[in-house]
Amino acid sequence: MADDHDSPWKEALRVYFKDFLALLFPEIHAQIDWSIQPEFLDHELQQVTHDSETGRRYADKLAKVKTSEGLELWVLMHVEIQGYIDPDFAERVYLINSRLYDRYRVDTVSAVVLTDTSPSFYPERFARGLWGCHLEFRFRIQKLCEWESRWDELSNSRNPFALVVMAQLRARTAKEGEERKEWKKRLIRSMYEHGFSRSDILELFRLIDWFLQLPRDLEQAFLREHYQYEESKKMPYVTSAERFGIEQGIEQGIEQGIDIGIVRGERTLLYRQLTKKFGPLDAATIQKLDTAIESDIVRWSENILDATTLAAVFA
Repeated sequence: MADDHDSPWKEALRVYFKDFLALLFPEIHAQIDWSIQPEFLDHELQQVTHDSETGRRYADKLAKVKTSEGLELWVLMHVEIQGYIDPDFAERVYLINSRLYDRYRVDTVSAVVLTDTSPSFYPERFARGLWGCHLEFRFRIQKLCEWESRWDELSNSRNPFALVVMAQLRARTAKEGEERKEWKKRLIRSMYEHGFSRSDILELFRLIDWFLQLPRDLEQAFLREHYQYEESKKMPYVTSAERFGIEQGIEQGIEQGIDIGIVRGERTLLYRQLTKKFGPLDAATIQKLDTAIESDIVRWSENILDATTLAAVFA
């Protein structure tokens, strides 16, 4: 199956920004004042990247933070999705960073994650010069393939972003259906074993499911096993229960039940996303969600990835 890694990475960076830095860039994490809520700057990032599309796939997020000394700093999180060597990669990181400074005059730290498997590809700087005029730009980098040797560390970590890294690694290596299904089951069950909160389990379930997509027959088998697992743990969480009901409807051929189940699941997911990003929803917004048709819900679910206000989601 064609995996969609761009969307789950963007969502994971937004939801688990603090955990992302704590796991992969602890030296940056240690300098941020986390008592002040980070602000995501999707509009500002789009202003400098809209004219630099190259056909490659990247997951970029930009956040405004305050340092422990009270200074404003922007953190550009960049994930290379395609997984192969790009000779122009370092230049692209430099150009986006310099464009942000040129437009907004704010210091920006670039934190880069590479998903390729080549040990020799390690582009941590961009440099050019002629006749005594020299420019060098260095940025922080993490290669996920190097975390294969640290798998036990990831498995034992209570940092929820460790599961995002493991899901990405196994999405790259586990291509056979049954193997991928077993890894998906193992990663999701580890959330319960680590005692993650209900909200984290729901978020991570969705992200892992996004990374490790399965053919329909294996997905049905996975959901049955997972539903039974949740029952044994007495933790029947909404995501798996609703999806299991949808799959059951598909098997029984109840077309009306399928449509109702799908829309209900999409509406529930969008409600959680909106609440997570913008806080408690007012009565008017809840009414809008309850009465929306499926096409509206799909459009709003896409809008939320880049929207910075609740109004922008429903635009």
